[in-house]
Amino acid sequence: MELQKKPSLILRLISIVRSRKTESLLLRDLEKEVGFVQKWNYMAVIEKYPTIFHVLGGQADRSPPAVTLTEKAKCIAASETKARIQMEPILVRNLRKLLMLSVDCRLPLETIESIADELGLPSNFKNSIILKYPQFFKTNEIDGREYLNLENWDSSLAVTAREEENLESTMHFGLSGRAKISRDGNFSGPFAFRLSFPAGFRPNMSYLEEVQRWQKLDFPSPYLNARRFEAADRKARKRAVAVLHELLSLTMEKRLTSGQIDGFHWEYRLPARLLLCLIKHHGIFYITNKGEKSTVILKEAYDGSRLMHKCPLLEFRDKFMALAGRNDGGS
Repeated sequence: MELQKKPSLILRLISIVRSRKTESLLLRDLEKEVGFVQKWNYMAVIEKYPTIFHVLGGQADRSPPAVTLTEKAKCIAASETKARIQMEPILVRNLRKLLMLSVDCRLPLETIESIADELGLPSNFKNSIILKYPQFFKTNEIDGREYLNLENWDSSLAVTAREEENLESTMHFGLSGRAKISRDGNFSGPFAFRLSFPAGFRPNMSYLEEVQRWQKLDFPSPYLNARRFEAADRKARKRAVAVLHELLSLTMEKRLTSGQIDGFHWEYRLPARLLLCLIKHHGIFYITNKGEKSTVILKEAYDGSRLMHKCPLLEFRDKFMALAGRNDGGS
């Protein structure tokens, strides 16, 4: 079982247990909830985290064994409702922005479902969010495929996280005008990205000069329709980097798998050679590996392995991870 899978298993099992009227789940019913293969992963989680899960019954008494939450875990779980309430306006805003990035202001519902956990959406988000806000969202079917559509464009949302950071930040990276070339590639300007080169990377002056030219290059907003631009144009290529940056910014942990990103390929008009684009801009994106299951991380969101800004749902989940004896720091 992969390390990064364990928190999601813990959280899903907590949700399953809490959904029962008795707030306990018979172990024999676990397979019905998660399937035969996954059952063994969940059994391992129950055994490994006794600070969260407690097994009742069994051979000592004649009742069938069942899993429940420990008293400390129940106290933490009670705060989930508050976290969900705080998350709702964030989720509505981010869903609207995801749709606004698309050329037709719509996305296949399955594409959104593929990153639902990364966005922080509840399992019943179609009913609890989409249907709750008909002024923002509408679903329809096109060629047998269900789509989520944006009902109204909001220009106030057509501002990227990069632009907001540039407005709010008091930091000034590098030097502009005729000053010396920045050694770290950072540059103060309205079209610049924050860069963090990999450890051990020593760019020469020619490379840094090219980086600065790229940092100065103006480009269209990711919220302008991609059909208006020629994909081969330098400014359009830089805009594609900005689209990827914005997509990652809308997730809770500022990370997605390459497969999840590829699900947005057509609607966002992403580069044909997506992996090459990500590798080329290694100062902006970190890729865990180059395989099919690689994870793409927005570097500027992290201080080492620590996610610098956490939403209410991540803060809630961190309490369980702390109880489990894990301190992932959002990594």
